[in-house]
Amino acid sequence: MASMRDIKRRKQSISSTQQITKAMKLVSTVKLQKAKTRAEQADPYFNHMYKTVSSILAKSANINHPYLQTGESTKKAVVVITSNRGLAGGYNSNIVKLVTESGWDKEDVNVYAVGGKGLEALERRGYNIVVDASAVMENPTYADAAALCDKVLTAFSEGEVGEIYLAYTHFKNTVSHEPQLMKLLPVEIDPAEEEPEDHVLMNYEPNEEEALSMIIPKYVTSLFYGALVEAVASENGARMQAMDSATSNAEEMIADLTLKYNRARQSSITQELTEIIAGANAIS
Repeated sequence: MASMRDIKRRKQSISSTQQITKAMKLVSTVKLQKAKTRAEQADPYFNHMYKTVSSILAKSANINHPYLQTGESTKKAVVVITSNRGLAGGYNSNIVKLVTESGWDKEDVNVYAVGGKGLEALERRGYNIVVDASAVMENPTYADAAALCDKVLTAFSEGEVGEIYLAYTHFKNTVSHEPQLMKLLPVEIDPAEEEPEDHVLMNYEPNEEEALSMIIPKYVTSLFYGALVEAVASENGARMQAMDSATSNAEEMIADLTLKYNRARQSSITQELTEIIAGANAIS
């Protein structure tokens, strides 16, 4: 059985950790409120942009445009959005699993890492990190999403990659966050969006090439930005839950150690009394 001193030291250590987890939970809660508002504001635009572009292309027959054709390259550009900090439960590991368990060969994956934790995990597993944009996660803006979009689309148009994917965490609500792997280009058209053969095709002004050259970058940038703000909200939500769970676990451990300490103290007192009585009897 551990001594009273060891139990007391252990209890103090856990109590100190509990204070840290409480503080981190409060910080995450405050950050979550701001991030949640941004995510809820961006979500409708995020979804409508995706549906609108898919609908436009479904009504456009077979358009020969660099952004819509699968290139000869078998490589895939994967934008991986994680956090720069840990202590968020399975938030980061779930995103990493989307990539590592996708069935793709490592040699065919070019990772555009947004977030230090995902970068470190994938780099350890031998994936090729093309871009490190971890600083973006501190305060993501639309300009950051546009800059990232430009790099990815340049690689796509120049034939360095044949497909573009986005791995991020979809923010449903405070306690529900869903990791998703979304294919951005070439756009996969939902059969439900296809129109009957006699339906009038989509017309472009001034021409389809110029129109799509403007629409596609805005489409990709919008999805990147939506994913960034949702990822920030999901990160803080996951960290808040993780710290709340850690605080509760610490409370249980402190209660258990308090009980053990009291038992050890009672045992020590009983032993001392026994020794005093035994000594008194020996003298008498």
